Amino acid sequence: MSSTNTDPDSHTAFFYGTLMAPSVLHRVCHGSSSPSNPLYATHNLTTTPALLPQHRRHRVRSADYPAILPHPTSTVRGTYVTGLTAADIWRLDIFEGSEYARRKVKVLVGEDGGEEREAETYIWIAGEGKLEDGEWDFDQFKREKMRFWVGEDGEGEYAEVDEAVAASEKQKDGTGGRGANGHITNALNDEIKKNAV
Repeated sequence: MSSTNTDPDSHTAFFYGTLMAPSVLHRVCHGSSSPSNPLYATHNLTTTPALLPQHRRHRVRSADYPAILPHPTSTVRGTYVTGLTAADIWRLDIFEGSEYARRKVKVLVGEDGGEEREAETYIWIAGEGKLEDGEWDFDQFKREKMRFWVGEDGEGEYAEVDEAVAASEKQKDGTGGRGANGHITNALNDEIKKNAV
Protein backbone atom coordinates (compact mmCIF):
# COMPACT_ATOMS: atom_id res chain seq x y z
CA MET A 1 0.00 0.00 0.00
CA SER A 2 1.39 3.39 -0.94
CA SER A 3 0.45 6.57 0.88
CA THR A 4 0.87 10.00 -0.67
CA ASN A 5 0.71 13.40 0.95
CA THR A 6 -2.19 15.60 -0.23
CA ASP A 7 -1.58 18.72 1.91
CA PRO A 8 0.59 21.09 -0.18
CA ASP A 9 2.14 22.66 2.93
CA SER A 10 2.86 19.39 4.73
CA HIS A 11 5.91 17.54 3.48
CA THR A 12 7.50 14.21 4.29
CA ALA A 13 11.19 13.43 4.11
CA PHE A 14 13.61 10.58 4.63
CA PHE A 15 16.81 11.52 6.47
CA TYR A 16 19.80 9.20 6.68
CA GLY A 17 22.60 11.33 8.13
CA THR A 18 23.08 14.24 10.53
CA LEU A 19 19.39 15.21 10.18
CA MET A 20 18.42 11.96 11.94
CA ALA A 21 19.51 13.78 15.13
CA PRO A 22 16.47 15.78 16.32
CA SER A 23 18.69 18.62 17.57
CA VAL A 24 20.24 19.06 14.10
CA LEU A 25 16.86 18.85 12.33
CA HIS A 26 15.29 21.40 14.68
CA ARG A 27 18.29 23.71 14.39
CA VAL A 28 17.87 23.80 10.61
CA CYS A 29 14.07 24.15 10.64
CA HIS A 30 13.62 26.38 13.69
CA GLY A 31 16.90 28.25 14.09
CA SER A 32 17.47 26.62 17.48
CA SER A 33 18.10 23.12 18.79
CA SER A 34 16.49 23.99 22.13
CA PRO A 35 13.09 22.43 22.93
CA SER A 36 12.17 25.71 24.68
CA ASN A 37 12.07 27.43 21.26
CA PRO A 38 8.40 28.40 20.63
CA LEU A 39 8.59 26.98 17.09
CA TYR A 40 8.80 23.47 18.56
CA ALA A 41 5.22 23.85 19.80
CA THR A 42 3.88 25.05 16.44
CA HIS A 43 5.50 22.30 14.40
CA ASN A 44 4.06 18.81 14.48
CA LEU A 45 7.07 16.88 13.30
CA THR A 46 6.86 13.15 13.77
CA THR A 47 9.83 10.87 13.29
CA THR A 48 9.59 7.15 12.58
CA PRO A 49 12.34 4.65 11.73
CA ALA A 50 12.34 3.79 8.03
CA LEU A 51 14.25 1.95 5.32
CA LEU A 52 15.15 3.22 1.84
CA PRO A 53 15.58 0.26 -0.51
CA GLN A 54 17.90 0.26 -3.52
CA HIS A 55 20.22 2.95 -2.16
CA ARG A 56 23.58 2.84 -0.42
CA ARG A 57 25.00 5.27 2.16
CA HIS A 58 28.64 6.37 1.86
CA ARG A 59 30.97 8.49 3.94
CA VAL A 60 31.82 11.77 2.25
CA ARG A 61 35.59 12.28 2.12
CA SER A 62 36.84 14.71 4.82
CA ALA A 63 33.30 15.39 6.11
CA ASP A 64 31.14 14.47 9.10
CA TYR A 65 28.07 13.76 6.95
CA PRO A 66 27.11 10.99 4.52
CA ALA A 67 25.67 10.74 1.04
CA ILE A 68 23.42 8.20 -0.64
CA LEU A 69 23.37 6.91 -4.19
CA PRO A 70 21.05 4.46 -5.91
CA HIS A 71 22.30 0.88 -5.56
CA PRO A 72 20.25 -2.16 -6.61
CA THR A 73 21.08 -4.47 -3.70
CA SER A 74 21.52 -2.13 -0.72
CA THR A 75 19.14 -0.59 1.80
CA VAL A 76 19.65 2.51 3.94
CA ARG A 77 18.28 2.81 7.49
CA GLY A 78 17.08 6.27 8.48
CA THR A 79 14.10 8.28 9.67
CA TYR A 80 10.80 9.19 8.02
CA VAL A 81 9.69 12.68 9.11
CA THR A 82 6.20 14.08 8.61
CA GLY A 83 4.81 17.55 9.28
CA LEU A 84 7.54 19.52 7.52
CA THR A 85 6.36 22.84 6.09
CA ALA A 86 7.33 24.47 2.81
CA ALA A 87 9.54 26.85 4.85
CA ASP A 88 11.26 23.85 6.47
CA ILE A 89 11.95 22.33 3.05
CA TRP A 90 13.37 25.67 1.85
CA ARG A 91 15.75 25.75 4.85
CA LEU A 92 16.69 22.09 4.36
CA ASP A 93 17.48 22.72 0.67
CA ILE A 94 19.87 25.51 1.68
CA PHE A 95 21.43 23.37 4.41
CA GLU A 96 22.05 20.44 2.04
CA GLY A 97 23.54 22.75 -0.58
CA SER A 98 24.59 22.08 -4.15
CA GLU A 99 26.12 18.65 -3.44
CA TYR A 100 22.64 17.13 -3.16
CA ALA A 101 19.38 17.13 -5.12
CA ARG A 102 16.02 16.59 -3.45
CA ARG A 103 14.23 13.62 -5.02
CA LYS A 104 11.04 11.64 -4.40
CA VAL A 105 11.59 8.10 -3.15
CA LYS A 106 9.55 5.23 -1.70
CA VAL A 107 10.47 4.28 1.85
CA LEU A 108 9.35 1.45 4.11
CA VAL A 109 8.15 2.96 7.37
CA GLY A 110 8.61 1.13 10.66
CA GLU A 111 11.51 -0.45 12.53
CA ASP A 112 11.49 -3.49 10.26
CA GLY A 113 10.26 -1.73 7.12
CA GLY A 114 6.48 -1.96 7.06
CA GLU A 115 4.18 0.25 5.00
CA GLU A 116 5.51 1.88 1.83
CA ARG A 117 5.29 5.68 1.79
CA GLU A 118 6.45 8.42 -0.53
CA ALA A 119 8.97 10.92 0.80
CA GLU A 120 11.67 13.25 -0.41
CA THR A 121 15.34 12.72 0.31
CA TYR A 122 18.64 14.28 -0.65
CA ILE A 123 20.60 12.29 -3.24
CA TRP A 124 24.32 12.99 -3.74
CA ILE A 125 25.09 14.66 -7.10
CA ALA A 126 28.63 15.94 -6.49
CA GLY A 127 30.40 12.93 -8.00
CA GLU A 128 31.37 9.52 -6.67
CA GLY A 129 35.03 10.57 -6.47
CA LYS A 130 34.23 12.53 -3.30
CA LEU A 131 32.79 9.46 -1.58
CA GLU A 132 34.47 6.71 0.41
CA ASP A 133 33.44 3.10 -0.03
CA GLY A 134 32.76 2.59 3.68
CA GLU A 135 29.44 3.03 5.49
CA TRP A 136 28.78 6.20 7.51
CA ASP A 137 28.10 5.41 11.19
CA PHE A 138 25.38 7.46 12.96
CA ASP A 139 26.38 6.22 16.43
CA GLN A 140 29.98 7.28 15.81
CA PHE A 141 28.71 10.68 14.61
CA LYS A 142 26.72 11.13 17.84
CA ARG A 143 29.69 10.10 20.02
CA GLU A 144 32.48 11.96 18.25
CA LYS A 145 31.07 14.72 16.04
CA MET A 146 27.66 15.84 17.34
CA ARG A 147 29.20 18.54 19.54
CA PHE A 148 30.48 20.26 16.38
CA TRP A 149 26.92 20.40 14.99
CA VAL A 150 24.86 21.46 18.00
CA GLY A 151 25.40 24.37 20.36
CA GLU A 152 28.05 27.06 20.09
CA ASP A 153 30.60 24.77 18.45
CA GLY A 154 28.19 24.01 15.61
CA GLU A 155 26.91 27.46 14.70
CA GLY A 156 29.10 27.69 11.58
CA GLU A 157 27.28 24.70 10.06
CA TYR A 158 24.08 26.74 9.81
CA ALA A 159 25.45 30.07 8.57
CA GLU A 160 23.98 29.76 5.06
CA VAL A 161 20.54 28.86 6.42
CA ASP A 162 20.61 31.71 8.97
CA GLU A 163 21.72 34.23 6.33
CA ALA A 164 18.96 33.14 3.94
CA VAL A 165 16.31 33.39 6.67
CA ALA A 166 17.60 36.84 7.69
CA ALA A 167 17.58 38.01 4.05
CA SER A 168 14.05 36.68 3.63
CA GLU A 169 12.93 38.63 6.70
CA LYS A 170 14.53 41.82 5.36
CA GLN A 171 12.63 41.45 2.11
CA LYS A 172 9.35 41.78 3.98
CA ASP A 173 10.03 45.54 4.11
CA GLY A 174 7.34 46.62 1.63
CA THR A 175 9.76 47.58 -1.16
CA GLY A 176 9.36 44.37 -3.15
CA GLY A 177 13.08 43.69 -2.83
CA ARG A 178 14.05 47.11 -4.12
CA GLY A 179 15.06 48.64 -0.78
CA ALA A 180 18.56 49.04 0.59
CA ASN A 181 18.63 45.42 1.78
CA GLY A 182 16.46 43.97 -0.97
CA HIS A 183 17.40 41.20 -3.36
CA ILE A 184 17.73 43.56 -6.33
CA THR A 185 20.20 45.81 -4.50
CA ASN A 186 22.10 42.80 -3.18
CA ALA A 187 22.31 41.27 -6.67
CA LEU A 188 23.61 44.56 -8.09
CA ASN A 189 26.20 44.82 -5.33
CA ASP A 190 27.29 41.22 -5.98
CA GLU A 191 27.68 41.98 -9.70
CA ILE A 192 29.75 45.09 -8.90
CA LYS A 193 32.03 43.01 -6.65
CA LYS A 194 32.48 40.34 -9.36
CA ASN A 195 33.40 42.92 -11.98
CA ALA A 196 35.84 44.67 -9.63
CA VAL A 197 37.93 41.50 -9.19
